[in-house]
Amino acid sequence: MTRPAVRRRRRRLLLLLALLALAIVALALLLWYVLAGLLPKPAPPGPPGPPLPQSQPASCPDVQFVAIPGTWESTDADDPHAPAANPAALLLNVTRPVQEQFPAGRVDVYTVPYVAQFSNPIALPPDGQQSYNNSRTEGTRRTTEVLSGMHANCPLTTFVLTGFSQGAVIAGDLAARIGAGDGPVPADQVLGVTLIADGRRVAGQANEIGADPSGIGAEVALRGIQVPGISMTGPRDGGFGALADRVNTICAPGDLICDAPRNALTPTNILGSVQTLLGAVGNPVHGQYASFVVDPNGTTATQWTAAWASALIDGAPQPPHS
Repeated sequence: MTRPAVRRRRRRLLLLLALLALAIVALALLLWYVLAGLLPKPAPPGPPGPPLPQSQPASCPDVQFVAIPGTWESTDADDPHAPAANPAALLLNVTRPVQEQFPAGRVDVYTVPYVAQFSNPIALPPDGQQSYNNSRTEGTRRTTEVLSGMHANCPLTTFVLTGFSQGAVIAGDLAARIGAGDGPVPADQVLGVTLIADGRRVAGQANEIGADPSGIGAEVALRGIQVPGISMTGPRDGGFGALADRVNTICAPGDLICDAPRNALTPTNILGSVQTLLGAVGNPVHGQYASFVVDPNGTTATQWTAAWASALIDGAPQPPHS
């Protein structure tokens, strides 16, 4: 075989090897995305339900208060009525006082158990946690199930929702769906919603409690970012619809989860932005809402939320039971 023929053969072999390497990389990236999880699209609205009855079973509470914990503050096996996965979980400062104030027949205080994790997609070795997409999807599914299940069995029960951090994103997303008429319960049976450190916060879409920071939620600042396991979904187009006057938001200045400067997190610097976002989840400001003061009386965010929920429950309708 001549030298030119040998060179041509080598070039073809190198080209085939390069194409094979590219195919392997492409397959690895595809598997990375698939295994990390994508956010599912919300189901389309179903047909209107039957008219409400005149009474409901004696076992039904008048109100269901649903709390959705933040990242690393729950597990999917936690007890929804006595959560203990994280003794320092922020929303325990809200749910426990409400449970102590009211009997179970008046309010069912339900803390959604879900994986509540946020893995670092570029960690080597992998950190072993569930991705944000998978965690958020599970939290949304479980919250939807508990709301729709209660409404199916207790159609006159009304609802109060709260969420912190990742839980605030989940609660806010469901509130937006309910307000648009395609949620798991009717909008007129939701007494109120309070979001603490909402990653999709946009000024003007909800009632600001305490400070009114000029920034935006991290998911809004990073709108359009798609890395394995992390989908930044941007603002909630349309806001909270019919629930707009009943949704509150609490955001501490400097908390990058809900008060991100528009140029602090950029899609053009994906790796740096993801690392900043992961750091923001554990930063001191984000973890201090139990001491973050929201009014001149020195009321903290969690104290305000507990008092707000208690007032709604105290004034809620008392449906007849059969």
